[in-house]
Amino acid sequence: MNERLYREVGLICGLEIHQMLDTKAKLFCKCKSIVRSDEPHFSFIRRLRPTRSELGEMDPAALFEFKKGFKFRYEGYYDSTCLVEMDEEPPHPLNMEALEIALEIALLLNSEPVDEVHVMRKIVIDGSNTTGFQRTALIALGGYIDVNNKRIPIQTICLEEDAARKIEVRKKTKEIVYRLDRLGIPLIEIATAPVITTPKEAELVAFRIGQLLRITGKVKRGLGTIRQDLNISIKDGARVEIKGVQLLNLIPKIVEYEVQRQINLLKIRDELKSRGLRKDEIKLDIFDVTEILRNSKSKIIKKALKIGGVVLALKLPKFAGLIGREIQPGRRLGTEFSERAKYWGDVGGIFHSDELPAYGISEEEVLQISKVLNCSDLDAFVLVADEKEKAEKALKAVYERAIEALEGVPNETRGANSDGTTSFLRPMPGKARMYPETDIRPIEISRELIEKIKKHLPEKPEEKYEKFIKKYGLSKELAQKMVNSYHINIFEKIVEEIKAPPTLVATTLENTIISLRRDGFNVDNIEDRHLIEIFKLYVKGKIVKDAIPEILKVVCNEPDLSIEEIVKKHNLEKLEYQELVRIVNEIINHNIDVIMKQKQKSIGYIMSLVMKKLRGRVEGRDVNTLIRERIKLILEGKIY
Repeated sequence: MNERLYREVGLICGLEIHQMLDTKAKLFCKCKSIVRSDEPHFSFIRRLRPTRSELGEMDPAALFEFKKGFKFRYEGYYDSTCLVEMDEEPPHPLNMEALEIALEIALLLNSEPVDEVHVMRKIVIDGSNTTGFQRTALIALGGYIDVNNKRIPIQTICLEEDAARKIEVRKKTKEIVYRLDRLGIPLIEIATAPVITTPKEAELVAFRIGQLLRITGKVKRGLGTIRQDLNISIKDGARVEIKGVQLLNLIPKIVEYEVQRQINLLKIRDELKSRGLRKDEIKLDIFDVTEILRNSKSKIIKKALKIGGVVLALKLPKFAGLIGREIQPGRRLGTEFSERAKYWGDVGGIFHSDELPAYGISEEEVLQISKVLNCSDLDAFVLVADEKEKAEKALKAVYERAIEALEGVPNETRGANSDGTTSFLRPMPGKARMYPETDIRPIEISRELIEKIKKHLPEKPEEKYEKFIKKYGLSKELAQKMVNSYHINIFEKIVEEIKAPPTLVATTLENTIISLRRDGFNVDNIEDRHLIEIFKLYVKGKIVKDAIPEILKVVCNEPDLSIEEIVKKHNLEKLEYQELVRIVNEIINHNIDVIMKQKQKSIGYIMSLVMKKLRGRVEGRDVNTLIRERIKLILEGKIY
């Protein structure tokens, strides 16, 4: 679709950017603010239940999670999680370092900080918070960014604690495992107004906000440290929240596919209405068709019957041909029925008549089921094979989703898939999920604090770009890469404090490390301290440029070694010039016949022999210069 068509369908999109802040401690305790990959030290189990608000209302999303019936196992570390994360101790005062970073970001976004910060509780009982809620605080209101000559308003900026990491779902024991290392890490949430009108614009807005976050040098780096949520709707559709988009370049596709999905759901609604379907015609009449399928060749049905399960059917009048209709690439209305069945009934999936006969279910069995359900040519049906209670819950969920299909687009929360499509997560949260946090005192934001932060605001991206070209001598392409990079802060630190060559530093950070990641190296092990140590050795003349990629490869595998240890262990010290002269002369003497025969063309051959032996210990330009001088003298007959 082009921009004109997106305007015609009335696309409206807003973004919520969630970025981890790079603080020393967590938001409400003194534990280290780090995400870990080592084995946890302990675990414990909790069950969470929803509660009513002061007005007696219950949040539908919280109720939805509770009805799944899961218990939660939490894994922690003695040295980076504490009683606060376990909800065995009240939260400590709000982390002032995190608050100041959030205020700095708010000022960069032209936002107006609040006079007083009040921490609130937001109900979350999917298990990702041991307390059953997430602590969040409004930091600033208003603000804007400019993208392609269009002003994008910022609605709110909040400071909140990140959730625990989901590690594993154990369906057999109805247990979800979470890791507590991420729980409590400070997170800034930036919400734009819903004024974005094209998929590309959504990407540009997210990019611009991310760019401003990066130039502070105070946000965490790497996959999973920034997440985007998208709120998308079209004319006659509904607001759908899409959670957890981690890759910037996936945003346009997600917006495009959600628009496509809503358009197709509206077409299905209109088709159902044109067939004369009324809401009261869709009935929750569940039929047991186990005997019809008792000898079915379907492996799924055989498995269900073997454990004492049943096969239940639900008739969907006038749905024939629509359940199998594609609404997103590779996804159909039947996919959405199946997702609801899986979440509410905890079943493996569904069969529907648009795809049958198939999967071992014969045409004769389909005809028998249609006869029992009294289906006409326009009618469809859905089958579920599982334990009776689970199958009934699953078909009830399908029934409710079918009613929503007659109404159009359901208002819901969906999760982003890696291909740009989305899957059902839960109902849209209600208004009864926020209430005050009584354990934390409000914090007054003084004008003195704001003025202090204003004096130390970083340069804007445009100013950085000009500086990188004019002061540091980077090419325009490399300067743009550095302005957009999460490494921007360490780049400037190395160039300014260590006096390393800017182009070499930028190329290492933006080309070499990316290349190593593509080659399968765990570049997440490369820390700023490693980079600082490497360039200190380079500036002192202890290593050469070609050694840097080799050192970084070792760091990826052995991050606990110091750079000096790596250099010694892997023989990467810069070779003394006299030793280089000796080795070059030795190789030339062994290949004098080649030199006399090929003359100047032999330079490349000799160069390859020397570099094969000394790569990572000498500068290529020094070797090239030395070889050219020696061969010139030989060919002139001055040495032999």
